[in-house]
Amino acid sequence: MKLLLDENLSPRLLRQIDDLFADSIHVRTVGLKQRPDREIWEFARSNQFAILTADTDFQTLAVSLGHPPKVILLKGCDYGNAVVEALIRSQAIRISEFLNDTERASLILRAH
Repeated sequence: MKLLLDENLSPRLLRQIDDLFADSIHVRTVGLKQRPDREIWEFARSNQFAILTADTDFQTLAVSLGHPPKVILLKGCDYGNAVVEALIRSQAIRISEFLNDTERASLILRAH
């Protein structure tokens, strides 16, 4: 499945995870920079993206609206790209299983 990286994550992260989640894009790529969360949500839903974010507002939307889209929340994400990449790589199987799970709407990941 492809990921839509939220504005709070660097677009450079796409190159770092392309081998795991090809066809992923950043909100800037599709003109959604500084757009309301609900607009990003609708884009992700309509285009079959899961949202990768550090913004808890998307988790709130996932709880209230269900899925799609699915939301992967990087909790307490105040770390650089190398740590985010390592977290995604270490959790790639868990992320893939979550994306294929028909019941769950959000997944919370945290670097230790």
